Amino acid sequence: MRKNHGFTMIELLIVIVILGLLASLVAPKFFSQLSTAERGIASAQMNAFETALDTYRLDMGSYPEKLEQLRSGDQPRWDGPYLPKAIPMDPWGNPYIYTTPGEEGNPYKIQSYGADGKQGGTDNNEDIIHK
Repeated sequence: MRKNHGFTMIELLIVIVILGLLASLVAPKFFSQLSTAERGIASAQMNAFETALDTYRLDMGSYPEKLEQLRSGDQPRWDGPYLPKAIPMDPWGNPYIYTTPGEEGNPYKIQSYGADGKQGGTDNNEDIIHK
């Protein structure tokens, strides 16, 4: 007489239910950390822009009108590129908004509108602004 070794249907269903419960507990924490990471990436990219903008100003005497001028230029004192790679999109696939002059006497403002790509918002949709 041979015994069949394997799992019964009940055992498989119990394992599937346990895995489902674990996933429902872990997934919300994972996705909240993902949005925090995206905001951190946007802030780090803006810090790199600030460094490049300040270096550009030291060489050229003023801030550029567009971020793209950090990558190429034909002015006599231009000593770039001031960024090692092309201007990245924000973590949500939208372009960064650069304005010069900035507000309240600041020389420029760099911002991302967040996950929704629209001005304003809360949580993951909140604007990220560097002045």
